[in-house]
Order: sequence, then C-alpha cells, then structure tokens
Amino acid sequence: MRQLLVSFAILGLAALPATAQSIGGTYTVAGTNFDGSSYGGEATITLTSGTTCTIHWETGGSSSDGICMRNDNAFSAGYVMDKDIGLVVYKVEEDGSLHGLWTIAGKEGNGTEVLTPKK
Repeated sequence: MRQLLVSFAILGLAALPATAQSIGGTYTVAGTNFDGSSYGGEATITLTSGTTCTIHWETGGSSSDGICMRNDNAFSAGYVMDKDIGLVVYKVEEDGSLHGLWTIAGKEGNGTEVLTPKK
C-alpha cells in the first residue's frame, strides 16, 4: 500500500508543472457507488507543493486519505480507505467543480463523484 502512494508521489514530481494552487480548499461531495446508490459528504484538499496535494474525504460514514495532483484540467488522486486502495480521476470544470470516476483495486466497476467548492 505504501509503495503505491510513494509511486503516486514520484509520478507527481516527474509530471510537467501543473497549477495546483487553485485547487486547494473544502468541497461538498456527491457521488454514486458501484451499485448506483448515492452518497455525500465533504472533501478537503491541502496543497503540499506547486503540483501535489493531499486529499481527505468524509463520506457515507467513512473517511479516506490520499495524494493528489493536477495537470491542466485533469485532477487525480490515489487513496486508501480501510484496507482498499483506490484511484479517482476528475475533470476540472470552469466553475471549479471536479467531475470524476473512481474505482477500487481488484473490484469490478466504478463509481462517480462530483466535488463542488464550498463558498
């Protein structure tokens, strides 16, 4: 698990410079699980460098933490929730919201998630 997160960190450092500055903050989360059921909550993105960040989710009674990065209008995060390792890839929209798909290693399917900046 730790190797996966370290790999994400190395990828983030090797990536072309990205503008992570505008991505930090608190977001409202609205998503769907693999089975189509919905969930909600809050996510906090904290900048750790000019290209990387950490992300913490509180959703559906559970929490997860990950490393993230932005490259133009793409934003991605690798995360750990309990014993599961997951990946989410978002598109950064003009209004600042993030629209994405997520999955969990070794599981079939994907979920959706929208992060909307809290004002």
